[in-house]
Amino acid sequence: MKRLATAVTVMIVLSLALTAPAMAKKGKTYGKPLGGKDTVAVSELIANADDYVGQTVRIKGVVNAVCPKRGCWMTIASDEEFQELKIKVDDGVIVFPLEAKGKRAVAEGVFMRIEMSLEQTVAYLAHHAEEHGEEFDPASVKEPMTRYQIQATGAVVY
Repeated sequence: MKRLATAVTVMIVLSLALTAPAMAKKGKTYGKPLGGKDTVAVSELIANADDYVGQTVRIKGVVNAVCPKRGCWMTIASDEEFQELKIKVDDGVIVFPLEAKGKRAVAEGVFMRIEMSLEQTVAYLAHHAEEHGEEFDPASVKEPMTRYQIQATGAVVY
């Protein structure tokens, strides 16, 4: 009887050890389930942004940051150094947890170009500086900016 109990215990431990990596890889889904299979490298999107505007894309990488106030965006690191891409969602529709920072993620949504006026650029950069606890001088902004982001429909963090 003791051998049977030991054998069952060993089988349970082995089965958990073998399924844990698959369960961990599955991750937690935010928003709609991901539909695509092919991912586009963040560096590819940045280098050829206009080719992807308006298309549904899927990216993956490490989460660099998460909106500290509402969880309404996260940034995903590129495969190239010093590049990242913002994943934005409608406030309250999807909420990314702060704990996602440093974890791997796959995100899917429409790749967008956002052209801003000078006033919008100043407001955006001021808000960014406030969120990151940085100093900001509005007079330093001399021209409007264009930025790119993914309007996400879903993501998986694991």
